[in-house]
Formats: sequence, structure tokens, C-alpha cells
Amino acid sequence: MAAASDEPLGLTVHSMPSPGQALEEAENRRTVHGRWKMIAVLLMCAAPVIASYFTYYVIRPEGRSVYGELIDPQREMPRLTATDRNGAPVELTTLKGQWLLVAVADAACDALCEQQLYLQRQLRESLGREKDRLDRVWLVSDAAPVPERLTNGLHGATVLRVPAEQLARWLAPVQGHTLPEHLYVVDPMGNWMMRFPARMDAAGASRAKRDIDRLLRASSSWDEAGR
Repeated sequence: MAAASDEPLGLTVHSMPSPGQALEEAENRRTVHGRWKMIAVLLMCAAPVIASYFTYYVIRPEGRSVYGELIDPQREMPRLTATDRNGAPVELTTLKGQWLLVAVADAACDALCEQQLYLQRQLRESLGREKDRLDRVWLVSDAAPVPERLTNGLHGATVLRVPAEQLARWLAPVQGHTLPEHLYVVDPMGNWMMRFPARMDAAGASRAKRDIDRLLRASSSWDEAGR
């Protein structure tokens, strides 16, 4: 039997990645892994907030009516520099960390403005031991001096000046109305999320209190008084 002739071995040569390519691929993997970790952390932080809103607006008892208008989508607090009553600059975002009940008016504060500030004060006081979770904020839309007659009523409130054109980037009235006609609710993350009806009266304020009570109860698992 004839011996099989020798045949040359076939070799396939695979090129090795350069050190630079290997480092780049490793860095890309670390970046992707880091992004997923960051997303997971953000979702864990947001979960209680999402759950509280879901409980308040979706899983609610039969017959419950919401007096305030839900803002959808919510509007995040813009990065604006306001000024306090002494003219010192204050970043608007420093208001985050508390539920806010916001009124807007020019410094002259006409009868409507005084009524809104009064209802704002009464609503907070009516919350009893939960009142420290809600801050009263008056956003003054011009540069005029605040009248002395308002001093007592503004005790404990945050008063900041923000030009009207800048406020329009965040808050908005119902069509056909103006900013000063409403009271606005802002959550602790700085999201404007509710607007009470224009020119609210005492009966309306009673219904508004029920909305605020429910919001505070729904957020009790993740929100505490103070910033």
C-alpha cells in the first residue's frame, strides 16, 4: 500500500488586539456598567415618590374628588437667581426639599393678593403638626418695596423677588387668568405639580386643604419636615 504523501499543515493566524484597543474596550465596558448602576440608583431613589403619586392619583378610594388641577407633565423648578427682601441673591433651587405653597403677585399686593396670602397662611396653619412639611412662599414679580402692612402676615413665609418673565418659564395660570389668581403646589423635588382654581374662596380653601392633607399622607414614607 502506497504511503500517503505528506501535506503541509494549514495555519490560520489571528491578529491580536493592540493594547490601546483593549484599554478602550475595557473603558467602554466600565462606562456602560457605571451608567446602568447610576440609572438603578436613580430609580431606587425615585421609587417612593412615584409610588406616592400613584397611590394618590390612581389607587384612591371611590368618591374621592381632587380640587386642585394636576399639572401634567410636571414642571421642574428652573435654575433662577432670585433676591430676598434685603436684595441678597438667592438661588431658587434652595427652596427644594420641602412641599411649597406658592403665591405670586407684585409688591403693591392688592386685595386679591392679600386674600391669597391670608388663605396660604390659613392652609398651612390648618395642617396642625404636619405644617412644618409645607413652606409658604410669596414670589414677588417686580422690584417695588413690600408694604409694611404685610409684615406681620408674612412672618414665617419665604419672600423672594423673581421677575414675571422668568416666572413664566415655570408657573402658568389657567387660560384667561393671571398668575396672581392661583395658589401653586410644588413638591420637595422642585416640581410644580398642582394648581388650585383661580380666586379661591374660603370654601375652596377647605377643599384645597384636603388635597394637601392627602399629598402629605401619600408622601409620608419619603418626605420629612426640613430640608
